[in-house]
Amino acid sequence: MSSKLLQVLTLAMAALLAACSPIKVLNALTPSTTFSKTSAIAYGDDPRQTLDIYRPVPAVSNAPVVVFFYGGSWNSGSKDDYGFVGEALASRGIVVVIADYRLYPQVRYPAFLQDGAKAVAWTHQHVAEYGADPAQMYVMGHSSGAYNASMLALDPRWLREVGLSPALFKGWIGLAGPYDFLPIENRDVRPVFFFPNSPADSQPINHVSAAAPPSLLIASTDDTLVNPTRNTGGLANKLRAAGVPVEEFYFNRTNHATLVASIAKPLRWLAPVLDRVTGFIQATDSSRLTWALTLIMVSR
Repeated sequence: MSSKLLQVLTLAMAALLAACSPIKVLNALTPSTTFSKTSAIAYGDDPRQTLDIYRPVPAVSNAPVVVFFYGGSWNSGSKDDYGFVGEALASRGIVVVIADYRLYPQVRYPAFLQDGAKAVAWTHQHVAEYGADPAQMYVMGHSSGAYNASMLALDPRWLREVGLSPALFKGWIGLAGPYDFLPIENRDVRPVFFFPNSPADSQPINHVSAAAPPSLLIASTDDTLVNPTRNTGGLANKLRAAGVPVEEFYFNRTNHATLVASIAKPLRWLAPVLDRVTGFIQATDSSRLTWALTLIMVSR
């Protein structure tokens, strides 16, 4: 894409997003023919403990499944806003589960991780009914949702509560996640983790072991909300030192928010995030092997 065309598209998109909700714009421009959706399935008793399922059209048998958690600093967000994620992955032959979870001030750490574990357990038990293979399960998230995904993948406490183990994951995927953020600087996040007495065991980087599933970590070089060097880079280094297979990508046309937005069809020119995610899933699914070497790829 020429720099002039890129500039025009950026200005046009900026004007469109300024006029109305960015999420609504992305979802309005998202195709509706590539998936079928089952909405508001309860995985618990609380109104926030529900999930949506996106299935590929045409249907795919024994498809891989991704459980996706959105961000919002653990105090905002809705699964209804992330239809563009469901569509994107479903269009690549993946069954997608997008789960709501309880937020602050209703709950604090670690209740949202317990919700995530329940959503994963429900998916593991029922997803075959929706054409997916529970043996090909991935957990994925963006921002605070990437934190949730990382804790479910790295810290066995939460899945143990529902009779499962992180070993059930073929891999996990984090987009712009906070994995090492003590002491907490974000004032909106402080009460979620009992600042200033935030527990050290709340940090994903403190739960790395050789048993961790293969990892795909993606961040933006221009992320001013979650430091990519400390969080994505630091976690990748620690996983690598433990012998865990890691793919690591950085993109410079995106920021913290547009990294996940680039999954949507209208913004895929920003960064090949969708290609990286689907490539990671295809590689770990097709090989059925644990990679012997770490692959580090930095995109500029």
